[in-house]
Amino acid sequence: MIRIIFPLVLCIAGLLSGPAAAQGVALADDAPDTYTVVRGDTLWGISGRFLKQPWRWPEVWRLNRDQVRNPHLIYPGQVIMLDRSGPWLTVGRRVGGAQDEKLFPQVYSEALGQAVPSIPLHVIDPFLVQPLVVDQARVEGSATIVATETSRVYMGAGDTVFAKNVRDGVDVWQIYRPARPLERPGTKEVIGYEVVHLGSARVSERGNPATLEIINANEEIGVGDLMLPSERPTVFSYAPHAPEQEVNGQLVSIHRGVAETGSLNVVALDIGDNEGLERGHVLALYRNRGTAEYTNDGAREVYVLPEKRYGLAVVFRVFDHIAYALVMESDGPVAIGDRVRKP
Repeated sequence: MIRIIFPLVLCIAGLLSGPAAAQGVALADDAPDTYTVVRGDTLWGISGRFLKQPWRWPEVWRLNRDQVRNPHLIYPGQVIMLDRSGPWLTVGRRVGGAQDEKLFPQVYSEALGQAVPSIPLHVIDPFLVQPLVVDQARVEGSATIVATETSRVYMGAGDTVFAKNVRDGVDVWQIYRPARPLERPGTKEVIGYEVVHLGSARVSERGNPATLEIINANEEIGVGDLMLPSERPTVFSYAPHAPEQEVNGQLVSIHRGVAETGSLNVVALDIGDNEGLERGHVLALYRNRGTAEYTNDGAREVYVLPEKRYGLAVVFRVFDHIAYALVMESDGPVAIGDRVRKP
């Protein structure tokens, strides 16, 4: 018989308990009573086993508010238990043993390993530290590679380059090349420039120009390429949550330049920090169905077809007017021009 001991209810119940906390959260039709966490799980995926709307898991996990905002507290081997009266989800620990095993008071310990993330981090990790979008002001303020040490046109890891406008106090720089403008649909207003991340370099000697050694190179680096100060690595540790305000934006780009994509792919939106967007926001995806013409007895009528809600995306990085989101669920292709709104 498998017993669940020490339920480890991660709860300062006053913050998230009570009948209003899980109001309107519906259980999945085949929700199990328990589920054992395995390596590779995400909190979104685990919650999807229990809830029809898995992104609403912070409302039903018995966690205090700080833990909800930084939810990496669930580990492989732990057991998720469903209390249908709430519904509530709590965390326990599974231990094995015979049914007639005699138990004695003792301290149990185990190596927990890596905590379960809220969404698949391996998909978005490369996007958390690399420059993705720059506006015209940042392009004009970037450092610029003006020469190379050898006669070669393009350089790689270990090579030396020389750059202007390398300001004091910054030792590591990200090297990039503007790829294409991102335009707001309809108005064609340029809201930023998507960039190609080329690599990074470290200052070895100050001056004008400064001397830098290339640390790593994803592509060939040459004269004219631009540099921005390297950002500290960040960890996406945000629980999914709906925006408080109404949201109305569009998809303006899909990673790798394709016209359509699907689940677990990265998209760029034409709204960002200035429109109140933040990391962890869950947005509903809507497909534009276009228009239809109907002709009857020579009379022509044009109808605008209603949009269709077909998926969900989670925002993981935000700039002034642009945000990047990971498509979590999609019923059909995700296309440039599709709209995003508050779910």
